[in-house]
Amino acid sequence: MMGLYTALCANFLFPLHERLKHHDSVALRRQLEDSQRWPADRLAQYRIERLRAFLGQIGRTVPYYRDLFAREGFDPGKVDTLASLQDLPFLTKSVIRANVEQLKAEGHGPLSRYNTGGSSGEPLIFYIGKSRKSHDVAAKWRATRWWGVDIGDPELVVWGSPVELGAQDRVRQLRDALMRSHLLPAFEMSPANLDRFVDTIRRVRPAMLFGYPSSLSLIAGHARKKGVSMDGLGIKVAFVTSERLYDEQRAIIGGVFGCPVANGYGARDAGFIAHECPHGSLHISAEDIIVETVDAEGRPTAPGVAGELVVTHMATADFPFVRYRTGDVGLLSQDLCSCGRTLPVLSEVQGRTTDFVVAHDGTIMHGLALIYSVRDLQGVECFKIVQQSLDRTEVQLVTNAQFDPADEQKIARDFRSRLGEQVEVAVSQVKEIMPEKSGKFRYVVSHVKVSATDSPDSAVKG
Repeated sequence: MMGLYTALCANFLFPLHERLKHHDSVALRRQLEDSQRWPADRLAQYRIERLRAFLGQIGRTVPYYRDLFAREGFDPGKVDTLASLQDLPFLTKSVIRANVEQLKAEGHGPLSRYNTGGSSGEPLIFYIGKSRKSHDVAAKWRATRWWGVDIGDPELVVWGSPVELGAQDRVRQLRDALMRSHLLPAFEMSPANLDRFVDTIRRVRPAMLFGYPSSLSLIAGHARKKGVSMDGLGIKVAFVTSERLYDEQRAIIGGVFGCPVANGYGARDAGFIAHECPHGSLHISAEDIIVETVDAEGRPTAPGVAGELVVTHMATADFPFVRYRTGDVGLLSQDLCSCGRTLPVLSEVQGRTTDFVVAHDGTIMHGLALIYSVRDLQGVECFKIVQQSLDRTEVQLVTNAQFDPADEQKIARDFRSRLGEQVEVAVSQVKEIMPEKSGKFRYVVSHVKVSATDSPDSAVKG
């Protein structure tokens, strides 16, 4: 049963907040909770109609797609199946970087600039409009309600993006306080910080945890090692996202916090793509998102056959993502979930992991702590960070003419400030960065091994 304060937040304060921001997330969440149980054929027809309208709109208003459709002889009005997308070329990070202004719709509304390294290690600048934000908020909100958690229930977020950690102005702090959302930085997992994180969780007694699976599993492992009980706090669910969730991580998070673990798949660029329901299925937000799987040659793969995940987000008309190659590998299911929702199921995501790195003093940090020092530098087209040992870390850069050679020293200084001043940081410029033997590109690789159950003071030194 919803508490009085949660009801106030979910039914008044948050809707007021969204209205002031000109977001439609409240109405959209209600629509999504209706459409998730439509008969499968009704949902399928809705998606086709929405895709046709979306492609028609961007074909009229977005210069890049207006030119592309004309060049390809593609008529959005003739779209009568989701497979019609296969007549269009893929959208890649390099295409976006080369056509940023042309991808903005004419007469677009307010756009927010975002920057991400993505799973390929290639820095990417893109834009998100209010419609995309509203749909992403609504999709996440719907998913939390599957688990009995609503806006206003206490939540604790373990996160590391500079957007979340660097933009904490007074308005945002007030909003988070009103919504009972507490933020813990995921970058530095020192023993002292882990002690503080455990104490904070015990004090806040959140209904929901949200964060990287690697970070939450480290906190859980630390609590277990210290003998601190965390399973009687009333936590209903731990949502994890942004990395691959391993079985050992699910086990330790669920075991220590005494709650189910709900996996999520998405990205800042591609959107909130899929969320796990209490029956264990990873449901695609199908009203907004179309997911394809393709092989190495770009040909469609059948359900149950692994392929690269390609995403079309139909709430991105201001800056469209159409057949966007994520670089991740996954499998689609042809079966519906026993929960009764007819949303299609992503049966497995095999790719997208982010390593931790270990500082010279044993402090464990999320790999993103180093990535942010590299990815936003002008002239960096691609990068890879390899921690060879506690004493040496290598940084490989693919650069263009805009790169300032003095930034090599900046990278080294930034890395040493996090890893330790005695650490050797070797920065080199290369012509090409090769993928792993598996074919997956990893933008952070650490050879200083840390298991999900290790705490920083027991890290294996390389």
